[in-house]
Amino acid sequence: MMLLRPLAAVVAALLVAAVGPAADPAAPELAAAVRPYVEREALAGAVFLVADKERVLGRDAVGFADIAGRAPMSPDALFWIASMSKPITAAALMILVDEGKVKLDDPVSAYLPEFAGVRVQPDKAKAEFRAPARAMTVRDLLRHTSGMPFASAAESPTLDGLPLKDAVASYAKTPLHSDPGAKYLYANTGINTAGRIIEVTSGMSYEAFLDARLFGPLGMTDTTFWPTDAQAKRLATGYRPGEDKKGLVATKVAQLRYPLTDRATRHPMPGGGLFSTTDDMAKFGRMVLNGGELGGKRVLSAAAVKEMTTRQTPAEMKESYGLGWAVGGDGYGHGGAWATNLWVNPSAGRVYVWMVQHNGFPADGGQAQGAFRRAADAKYPPAKR
Repeated sequence: MMLLRPLAAVVAALLVAAVGPAADPAAPELAAAVRPYVEREALAGAVFLVADKERVLGRDAVGFADIAGRAPMSPDALFWIASMSKPITAAALMILVDEGKVKLDDPVSAYLPEFAGVRVQPDKAKAEFRAPARAMTVRDLLRHTSGMPFASAAESPTLDGLPLKDAVASYAKTPLHSDPGAKYLYANTGINTAGRIIEVTSGMSYEAFLDARLFGPLGMTDTTFWPTDAQAKRLATGYRPGEDKKGLVATKVAQLRYPLTDRATRHPMPGGGLFSTTDDMAKFGRMVLNGGELGGKRVLSAAAVKEMTTRQTPAEMKESYGLGWAVGGDGYGHGGAWATNLWVNPSAGRVYVWMVQHNGFPADGGQAQGAFRRAADAKYPPAKR
């Protein structure tokens, strides 16, 4: 892949096209805060948004969706959101909790019998196994205390190569790294297993359940595991820093198979396989901020939202995690492997969406999200309560 370090004159010309007129005239301050990172080649491009319960307050896009192709970033650009898929899966499962079809403190084996025989390997250097101190629960899956590793050996060379049923079956055969509930071990396996529970309790495929019960009601028309040909044209290129930590190199998602549009060889990954847009993620965030409702359509109960967005990890653990959500500071949210982020500040009544495609940043590119947040809070200060 070619190191993208255009001459200053070329960069200047491209920036006029890419970051000239604001994508949303209501948010020029947001663009002004992020644009300098593009100008010094620390950031390829970004789409960002701030919303409250009722509406989008400000939205803008700066930089490039494709530097080599001189394509400016567009507000409707599509992004691999990676682990931002996790709160979406948690919300889908909580729909079934609301309906009484799933109970958070039930053992996983009550829904997936293959987990009844799972064993713990206390020392990875020794082939010694024992029964877990207690059963793994559904709650453990969503708060990363299941004891399962990040992935199984069967999920290679990519994480989307197995049907969900087969991937989860491989987890039941993989020794736990710790007793359920004993440690926080961030993992795709737990969230993927939650996705499989959705299938067996709803009688629908995981992806069909998402479409029918979440994406359809919320109008999330651009959120998918398989971009269509038309959506693929809006897919932002991924970038990583050059070997000298300067400039940007185009890159692909190593965790996923290509072509991304191929439904025959790629399978849904609840823990990190979704693609989405800034507007779609704002709808999801606003639904949660509104206590489970958006536009008069109730997706979740207020009790389910509170359960998800309240710390669920034990006090003795340093990690603060809810059910599918990171919890702490001024709210709750989740990021993705390529630096996308959704954050909800309930006391301020704000949703922030930050969409980029970066597997690392040169220079200070990683600070661009903070610049956006500060500009958003200055431009749209929450009402004092």
